[in-house]
Amino acid sequence: MTQDVTSGPFAGLLIADFGRVLAGPYCTMLLADLGATVIKVESPLGDETRGWRPPEYRGESTYFLSINRNKKSVMLDFRDPDDLVLAQRLASRADVLTENFKPGGLRRFGLDYESVARENPGVIYASITGFGTAGGAGLAGYDLLAQALSGLMSVTGAPDTEGFRSGIAVFDVIAGLHTCVAITSALYHRQHSGEGQHVEVNLLSSALSGMVNQTGGFLLTGQSPTRMGNDHPSIYPYAPFPTGDGELILAIGNDVQFATFCDAVGLPQLAADTRFASNAERSAHRDELRPMLTARLASKTAQEWFDILSPLHVPCAPILDVGGGVEFATRIGLEPSVLVGRGDRAVPTIRNPITFSRTPATYRTAPPDLDQDSAAIRRWLQDGEDHDGFAGERVPVPAIREEGR
Repeated sequence: MTQDVTSGPFAGLLIADFGRVLAGPYCTMLLADLGATVIKVESPLGDETRGWRPPEYRGESTYFLSINRNKKSVMLDFRDPDDLVLAQRLASRADVLTENFKPGGLRRFGLDYESVARENPGVIYASITGFGTAGGAGLAGYDLLAQALSGLMSVTGAPDTEGFRSGIAVFDVIAGLHTCVAITSALYHRQHSGEGQHVEVNLLSSALSGMVNQTGGFLLTGQSPTRMGNDHPSIYPYAPFPTGDGELILAIGNDVQFATFCDAVGLPQLAADTRFASNAERSAHRDELRPMLTARLASKTAQEWFDILSPLHVPCAPILDVGGGVEFATRIGLEPSVLVGRGDRAVPTIRNPITFSRTPATYRTAPPDLDQDSAAIRRWLQDGEDHDGFAGERVPVPAIREEGR
């Protein structure tokens, strides 16, 4: 095999990705963008998200395509003794192994942390579960369950509606990001100590951490927050307001911003009113303040107010659809999308959100077809080559030749 010439802070890092669906694949895609070689191991049925459609892009699931670029795919059936040997061999050579099987589910295949670490003591083994390995080990690890059990749905929606889930699998994403932090921290530790370790992340713990002020408020007061629609429990005005055309989000976080806003909309007297002069008073008297603001905002469109208020550093925004969000990011120079792959197999994806001055993210290959790189990966695993890991310095990783894309 030829040497990998990939650049990036994780160039030379080999990740065995035994994860599927969202949290694990999102984590490993971010690391792959930063130069890691990621070998995605799939069952004969493939990652579940390959079948999660609509929507589709050229007959493929957009869900799968959105979280699996820069990876190589090999199909290994753990029930096949030969395939299981290859899976174990991959685990023994990897710098990092990620998995989100049910707790203990990989033990019977000799792919649990203890088994892998005996052959590969420097491995960083990252496990993602739904609810940990103790009392919640038997619960299915779905984001929607975490949204329900964490209390998120109890604070999402209007006071007179049922609880709503987030429009995305928010805790899968947060757990994926937490896993990235765990892996990079463990790699830093290994660079100085030579020691691998087992890192664990679960959706519910990520949820409770990610709900920040809501869970923190409960711990400090003993009171559970409730649904407030789009209002904020501690800040006002911090919500959408109707205008002459469309809704305008106001996110006014301090008294200076409120005074500037009042001057700009022709209501300077409100900033001097004792009911509204401080944030605490505005929050307490929001029912009195809201109709005054709504009446004045009706004189212009949301876009017109955005154009007037933004140059004054008053935090506000019109509510856009997803397409509008991508277009806005493009307009302000964020370049949110990137084409990955070559020719007619190229796939548009959302750019990695991290900017590096020296080691930028790279976009090398489109999300792989199921088992796309099987021949090359199997040859590499069968030929007896070894991989020294990542302990103190980068070690070149045998590259998997591009096949198909």
